[in-house]
Amino acid sequence: MENGYSSKSLPLDAPAGIRIRGPLSDPSLNRILSREALQFVADLEREFRPRVKFNLGCRREEQARYDSGELPGFDPATRELREGDWSCSKTPAVIADRRVEITGPVERKMIINALNSGAKVFMADFEDSLSPTWDNIVRGQKNLCDAVNRSISFEDKARNKHYKLNDKTAVLFVRPRGWHLQEAHIEIDGEPATGALIDFGLYYFHNHSSFRSKHDGYGPFFYLPKMQHSREAAVWNAVFDRAEERMAAPRGSIRATVLIETLPAVFQMHEILYELREHSAGLNCGRWDYIFSFVKTVRAHPDRLLPDRFQVGMTQHFLKSYTELLIKTCHRRGVHAMGGMAAQIPIRDDPAANDTAFELVRADKLREVKAGHDGTWAAHPGLIELVTKVFDDNMPRANQLHIKRDDVHVTEADLLQMPRGVRTLEGLRHNTRVGIQYLAAWLTGTGSVPLYNLMEDAATAEISRVQNWQWIKYGAVLDGEIVAVSVSKELFGRVVEEEIGRIEREVGKKRFESGRYREAAALFARQCTKEDLDDFLTLDAYRRIVKFVPALQARL
Repeated sequence: MENGYSSKSLPLDAPAGIRIRGPLSDPSLNRILSREALQFVADLEREFRPRVKFNLGCRREEQARYDSGELPGFDPATRELREGDWSCSKTPAVIADRRVEITGPVERKMIINALNSGAKVFMADFEDSLSPTWDNIVRGQKNLCDAVNRSISFEDKARNKHYKLNDKTAVLFVRPRGWHLQEAHIEIDGEPATGALIDFGLYYFHNHSSFRSKHDGYGPFFYLPKMQHSREAAVWNAVFDRAEERMAAPRGSIRATVLIETLPAVFQMHEILYELREHSAGLNCGRWDYIFSFVKTVRAHPDRLLPDRFQVGMTQHFLKSYTELLIKTCHRRGVHAMGGMAAQIPIRDDPAANDTAFELVRADKLREVKAGHDGTWAAHPGLIELVTKVFDDNMPRANQLHIKRDDVHVTEADLLQMPRGVRTLEGLRHNTRVGIQYLAAWLTGTGSVPLYNLMEDAATAEISRVQNWQWIKYGAVLDGEIVAVSVSKELFGRVVEEEIGRIEREVGKKRFESGRYREAAALFARQCTKEDLDDFLTLDAYRRIVKFVPALQARL
């Protein structure tokens, strides 16, 4: 200990008003939180924090209206903008072909494998597939710096394998956290920092120059999550303008793709693109979060109970309408319309099951490319070859911006039509089993988890949570039972205990006892049975992974 600082803490020369509260055990991470980098993110925080807070307040007001009986719809005040003749800035050549993109957390080995996977783009994720422990956040920034500078490597001593980048790699995109998430380990003027500004600011500060030098003056590139209104996109656009100005970068060199993954945002797609038109790289169908948001938005409507999660597929009318409207909107404005995630992972010990899973992926991606998508997502390197072939066979050009989809006419009713299907006890059990196991992993620092041959992240865990909550809240009657059974807190309590027993048998007693499964089960059960639905599961869980160094004070 020196001058009141832990030997595992940093930095000693933080700018005025900044307090770093998290410990770092690796001295190589110190450069990420340099005085200059912290000053850059603090300046962004001080300028944009009021607008972020305002927008979060608007979200609460809008949800209150939905809870009172309203439903989202197109804004009459921006009709002229939706119908107007305007375009976004031309897509840079380096990202003109995005036919297959792979996503994953900012872990070192994952970054190398994803960049080497053969995909056109790798989206490195600080959001749904990352548990935002302090070490994961700062180490992830270092990993990305090393990747941009091509100095990244990884030594797997257990397998005696060395990982390094190939000569040809995917283009790197980064997804910062959503506006609603804070970074508790950094305080700026006495308040926790905005997670999105920390993720964006540190990455941009350290990598903007190197990135542009490799990509014809463009970049870095980003994915922007969880937005609900174009005013939130306007904040991002102002952040980009300010960052470019501060670093003397060309205006519009930053490009970002927005995930349309909330129900309110689907009615704001033209408006979102307009706000980001100099910085836009298109929109993406964030299908899993979109389903979660659908339930959350209509949570006060007892006549809108979803069927089992696996029956809410992309051929359901409300999802088909959403994807086709996104394609039409993007192509009208001259930017990419990206498809959704294939969450399947290879099943190595069961060839027949693996073939079935791959056929599902092939059919899903064929649907996307035929609809006019310019590219799509995969969760596992083992899917890249399959997905690439589907797009290569059906998309001879770099993209499909020329396909305008003038045949698509989507109404508010189309986007709000309820999906058809059944609600079953097995659906309740599966939601519970997945939710508990995902949370247990998240609490121990892992945010992307293979479960039952699918890659689960926070978005799919959220579907499990809100669907359980909805069924319990309104006593959904289960289909397929001999005697009519309604979902109640008592039934759910029994399901939780039975599924905990099943999880223990599946993972083994030793692993179960050393993990945080009981804690995760209690947290998940509480979230599913609350009178009022929390906006996000991770807001409650985040408090359980925050670790402070009490003695650490920045020099004021």
